[in-house]
Parts: sequence; structure tokens; C-alpha cells
Amino acid sequence: MRQLADLSCEMACGLADLWAWPLSRFRDVLGWPESLLGSLSKYREECPSPGSVTVPGHALLPMDSLWPESLLDLDRPPLSLQWCGRRDLWSLLSSRQAVAVIGTRRPSTHGLRMAEALGRALAFAGWPVVSGLAEGIDAAVHRACVQSQGVPVGVLGTPLHRVYPSDHRGLQQSVAETGLLFTELRDDARVQKSTFALRNRLLVAVARAVVIVECPKASGALHSAAIAESMARPLWVVPGDALRHSTKGSNALLQGNASALVDLGAFLDALGPGPVPCKDSMVSPTSLDPSRERLLQQVNDGATLEQMARCLQEDPQHIAQTLMQLELAGVVMPMPGLRWRSV
Repeated sequence: MRQLADLSCEMACGLADLWAWPLSRFRDVLGWPESLLGSLSKYREECPSPGSVTVPGHALLPMDSLWPESLLDLDRPPLSLQWCGRRDLWSLLSSRQAVAVIGTRRPSTHGLRMAEALGRALAFAGWPVVSGLAEGIDAAVHRACVQSQGVPVGVLGTPLHRVYPSDHRGLQQSVAETGLLFTELRDDARVQKSTFALRNRLLVAVARAVVIVECPKASGALHSAAIAESMARPLWVVPGDALRHSTKGSNALLQGNASALVDLGAFLDALGPGPVPCKDSMVSPTSLDPSRERLLQQVNDGATLEQMARCLQEDPQHIAQTLMQLELAGVVMPMPGLRWRSV
């Protein structure tokens, strides 16, 4: 609409005159792609007149300079986006410089830990983390990303001012402050079950790769996996307990073209360096002081907290605090039995 208003001034004709143009003329004069012409045709069927040309500041239209080109890969691109957060991140999403991490709303403890480890590891590696801000896996990966000073990107299935679930208000605000929030639903749009499914295509379109941590057979994450396959996006899946209901869907993907994510280091190597500079305050595994290197060696040997304290001759409480720092930095991850594993 904004470009139509500019064009009406340039060609000294009214917006109503432009509204009546045949689609072929828009194609010739503006060079619009077929997908956008189809959206315009549908919109004109629903709205017989152009109405107001006033565009809210938080709205993004297809011909705006910030509009992510990655959305042009979609069969059904959005008509507009509502957003808040960091303006500079749109260029990264346009070139698919982000990683989507999704999964079930009811994950196992293992699934939650893997989501948290992925959020920390991707933040440390400089990769924006895209997710849907749903309960379970989505929330866990974004919380870990925010805590690790990473760049979270939330794709909402609600209008921008809505929070769902309601207890994610703090998390959604943190994502908006440190990263980016966006949705295709306008402020007055009605939220339906289908709107959450439709956001999956946006989430996949802006991502370099898609990771499914854990999901059952009836899960929206499987819909995202199908979209990823249709758009030739690499799909990674965290293997889960074969006897758990919550892993039946994700494990089934491993029988297809999905890659098994069993080693975070190998996964990050496959992605390569992220586009966001790492924070100076974050701990790098290659810059540990000698005492932490010895502790990390104990971790790799599978020692328990008690065994670490005895071998290193240090107070267990001090070791636990150091391990917590390394965990937040994405260097180690907790395991059952007061053990840790190097990330």
C-alpha cells in the first residue's frame, strides 16, 4: 500500500485509479512476482476500495526495503508483517542466517535439557535462534538463548500485542528487547488454531536449518518438518527414548532424510560460524584458565561432583558454581547423577 501511494504521486493519478489497474500492469511497471500479484488479486476481491494508505510504524509490507526476501520462497507469502525489536536482524532473516529450533509443548527432561543446550550453543556460536514461543521446547531454547546473551527471534501465532500462553509475558518481552518478534496477524485479527499452524511456514522460511528436539506423532513440529523438506532446508532431529510417546514423531523423521543431532559440536561445525559476533562476556572453551581446563577434563572423564572434588581437592560447592557458569556459557550440560557432559 505504501508503494502504491508513492506510485500514485509519481504518475499523477489517484490511488483509486491504481486500484483498478490490471495485474499485468503491476507486473510490467513494478516488476512484482506472481506470488505477490496473487495476494493483491485476493485482497482486491475482499476490499473493493484501497481505503487508507496510512501504514503503522510496526508494520512491514512486501515492497519495503526491510522485507525478508526469504519469504518469497513461500507459495503463500504473508500480506504484511507486524514486528518489534532489532531492525538490523531483518537482513539476517532475509538471507536465512538463523537456525529454527522447535518441538513439543510437553517435553521430557532430556528434551528440555537439549533445547537449553542448543539455545546456549547457538548463542555462543553467533546464530540467531528462531522459535515459536510456545510452551515446552520453544520456550526452553529461547530462555537459554536470552540468558546466554544470544539473539532470539520469535514468530508469533497471535497479533503482536497478545501473549500466548499468558505466563510467557516476561519471555516475550525479553525476546523483543534483545532480538526480534514478528507475526503476520494484524492487531485486530482473530486467533484460531490454524494461525499457529500457518506461522510454521514463516519460521522455516527464514531459517538456514531446522532442528526438531522432540515431538509426538500428532505435532505441529511435523508440519514444520514437511515444510522444511519442501523448501530444501536441512532438517536435524535429536534422537529420543523409543518408548516415550513424546518422541514418536521426531524419531520417525530419522527414518527419512533428517540428520541425527547427537553431537552439538558436530552440528555447529556443519553450520559454520554464525553471523552475529560473540559476546566478550561469554566463556569460550578455548580460553579456559588452567583450573577450568582440569575441571573440564574431569567432566569428559564422566566424574561425579564428589569425584571431581576429591580429585581436584576443591570444595564441592565451588566446583558446582563453576560448573553452573560453564553451563550458562554453553560449555557443559547437566546429566543425571550429578554428572555433566562437555558440549
